[in-house]
Order: sequence, then structure tokens, then C-alpha cells
Amino acid sequence: QVHLVESGGGLVQAGGSLRLSCAASGRTFSVNFMGWFRQAPGKDREFVAAINWKSKDIYYGEFEKDRFAISADNAKNTVYLQMNNLKPDDTAVYHCAAKPTIDTPRSGYNYWGAGTQVTVSS
Repeated sequence: QVHLVESGGGLVQAGGSLRLSCAASGRTFSVNFMGWFRQAPGKDREFVAAINWKSKDIYYGEFEKDRFAISADNAKNTVYLQMNNLKPDDTAVYHCAAKPTIDTPRSGYNYWGAGTQVTVSS
């Protein structure tokens, strides 16, 4: 019901920045939370950040969240993830996700994008 397409990933040197975008379409009116997750090779998927689509309340994961910032543009049905001072450990596939429920923003997402690769070289 909600289609998500990520963009903005790529190869960046350590210390660089990237801004990921997630364009939502379909039944976007049903979305309450939009989130970002990442999954590195051989590791579990990790919650990065989420934003309430309506209130713009923001939640971050248990990592160096001061380097990451989530934002949303409702008019464009797009959520962003600004990533600064990137490190090689940030290398992962970054997925956008959406959920209609108003429980925890850190899990329970129903809709997922295919992901965009972020590779940080040292």
C-alpha cells in the first residue's frame, strides 16, 4: 500500500557526507512513522532514526546519532537522512521504512524500500 524508493547512497571517503532520500507513494496518508534502518554485511538490521510523519517528532538509534539527522518534507512525501562525518563502520545498505501504527517508532514497520548502498572508504 505504501511504496518507498531510496536514493542518495554511494561511495564516500571517511569524513564525508551523504544525504539519503526516501520518496513515498501510494497510501501515504496512512503513514505515521517513517524510519531509516541499516544492515551491514553479516550483521543484523539496525534502527537508525525515525520521524513522525505528522508531528515531526524524531527518534534516533543507539549509535553516534549526532552525526545523523532525519527530516521530512510532507509536501514531497519524502524523508531524508543527512549523514555527516561518515566512518567505514557506517557502510551498510540503508533502508527506508514506513508504518501506520503509533506505537514504538523503532520497530514494527510494515513497508520497506529496496535499500540504497552506502560505502565509506578509509
